[in-house]
Amino acid sequence: MRACVLGANGQLGRALVAALPGAVALDRAALDIGDADAVAAYDFTGVDVLVNAAAYTAVDRAETEPGAAWRANAAGPAHLAAAAREHGALLVHVSTEYVFDGTAPGPVPEDAPPSPLGVYGASKAAGELAVRAALPERHVIVRTSWVVGDGGNFVATMARLARDGVCPAVVDDQVGRPTFAPDLAAALLVLAASGRHGTFHLTGDGEPVSWHGLAREVFARCGRDPGDVRPVSTAEYAADRPHLARRPANSVLDLSRATRAGVAMPAWRDGLDAHLGTAGVPR
Repeated sequence: MRACVLGANGQLGRALVAALPGAVALDRAALDIGDADAVAAYDFTGVDVLVNAAAYTAVDRAETEPGAAWRANAAGPAHLAAAAREHGALLVHVSTEYVFDGTAPGPVPEDAPPSPLGVYGASKAAGELAVRAALPERHVIVRTSWVVGDGGNFVATMARLARDGVCPAVVDDQVGRPTFAPDLAAALLVLAASGRHGTFHLTGDGEPVSWHGLAREVFARCGRDPGDVRPVSTAEYAADRPHLARRPANSVLDLSRATRAGVAMPAWRDGLDAHLGTAGVPR
């Protein structure tokens, strides 16, 4: 499979490049997917699959920079879909649970109607629509959540706070499942090679957890008392942070369609062990 990875310098992009050492790896400096002319001019000849891990992911900043979010998350996928159509390639596009408002009970299936709460989610939903419209039979859209990889993320922040002796307050009424970038990258490649198309949900498997619960798990693996993490509600946390965008209370995605397609995601706790280097260490 001759692949091109867009967003190659992000957390998922780096995991994809590691899993596909022969792929063409393009970061934003090499190809800005929001630039229609640049994407149209790029020579994708010989590429079988474009994997789009490029995105504007600053959820809070998107509320004050909507143009930047829509450029990367909506226009960018549209430009890539046009290029994939021209070159006969498959487009694997990574989206997010933020296309939903998080009010549905239980795991959210792929066919639930999008209902984003903010600019980030709305721009990502628009990107999905553009991909489906341009490539009805040659796309794989994967929604994921709470991605953790090589770079800045919630787990890295909590591990640093644990090492620094901080006792943080963490939201306990938003639930989801972490997704570790190497696991997601491997699953994306399986789907790309499967001949299937459509929309799939891929996250870490296992019981859902709140941000507070995840922070406790990180603290325990770092040798700190999990009780040092204080639970707070979203309302309490946001009270003195007026810049925060609204977030889904339920970020748990239904994984059954991917499972039926032969893609089984590892349990997120196993991914956390591997990420922190604590696999096999008694806790």
